Amino acid sequence: MKQMKKIILGLALLLSVWTLGACSNNKNSQPAKNEKLKVVVTNSIIADITKNIAKDKITLHSIVPVGKDPHEYEPLPEDVQKTSRADLIFYNGINLETGGNAWFSKLVKNANKKENEDYFATTKGVKVIYLEGQEGKGKEDPHAWLNLENGVIYAKNIEKQLAKKDPKNKDFYAKNLESYVKKLEALDQEAKSKFASIPKEKKLIVTSEGCFKYFSKAYGIPAAYIWEINTEEEGTPDQIKDLVAKLRTTKVPSLFVESSVDDRPMKTISKDTNIPIYSTIFTDSVAKKGQNGDSYYSMMKWNLDKIAEGLAK
Repeated sequence: MKQMKKIILGLALLLSVWTLGACSNNKNSQPAKNEKLKVVVTNSIIADITKNIAKDKITLHSIVPVGKDPHEYEPLPEDVQKTSRADLIFYNGINLETGGNAWFSKLVKNANKKENEDYFATTKGVKVIYLEGQEGKGKEDPHAWLNLENGVIYAKNIEKQLAKKDPKNKDFYAKNLESYVKKLEALDQEAKSKFASIPKEKKLIVTSEGCFKYFSKAYGIPAAYIWEINTEEEGTPDQIKDLVAKLRTTKVPSLFVESSVDDRPMKTISKDTNIPIYSTIFTDSVAKKGQNGDSYYSMMKWNLDKIAEGLAK
C-alpha cells in the first residue's frame, strides 16, 4: 500500500510538472509590474528569515510543513506547482534537501529552474562542518542555522537575491535586514556570555541527532548524540549502548530531545543513565504559530535558554 501511494504521488507530480511546464520561463523570472514577487523556500526556518526581510512585499510558500523533517521529504503537487511558477527559490543546501533522496534537486530539475538564476542556497559563505571522520560532497553537516552567526549569513544572502529580483523594493529589504541582523547579533552575544559561566565538566549537549556541531563550535559546548544525521539509521541498540557508555564517564546533568524526532530512544538513554531529559529543543523546524519557538529568533532563544539552564543544573 505504501509503495502504491508513492507511485500515485509520483504520477501526480509528473502531471503537475507537464501541465505547468509552459509557465516556467526562466527569461521572465521577474514579477510583472505591481505584482508581488513569488518566493518559494524549502523549510520553515528559511521561511521565517525571509518573512522578516520581505514582510508583505512577496507571496511566500514554504514546502516542508512545520514540525516535519526536511532531510527526507516527498513534495506535494502544490509544491511542484508553486515551484514551477516561482520568481525566486531559496534552499539550505549543504546536504539537507539535496542529501538522502535529493528531493529538492529533483523538484527544481523537473520545474526547469536554474541554479544561481532561479534558486539559491542560503548557506553561501558558511564555513562548512563535515560529518565525523568524513569530508567531501555529500558528507556535509547541513545544520548551519544552529549558529546565529550563520543565521546572519542566511539573512544577508536572502536580502541580496530579493533586491536583485525586486529592485523597486531594495531599500525596504535593506532596512529590514539591518534591524533583523542587529536582533540576531544581540542574542548571539547574550548566548556566548551565558555559556561562558557554565562549569567545563557540565558542558556537553546530548541530543538524538548529531546536529549541534555548528552550535558546539559557536558556543564552546561539545556535543554527543545517538545517531549522526537523520538520513541514517536512527536509534539502533548499538547506538544507544555506545552513548550510554560515554555518558557514564561524564558529569553532564541534563539530556535534550528535538521536537522533530521520535523521543523514545532518548527516553531509553535517560532511563539507562539516570540523567533526566531537561527540555525539548528545536533543530529542523520552528514551532507551530502561537507556540514557543514559532520563529527562527524565538526557536534559537528557546534553545539557548533551555540548554544553558539544563547544563547549569
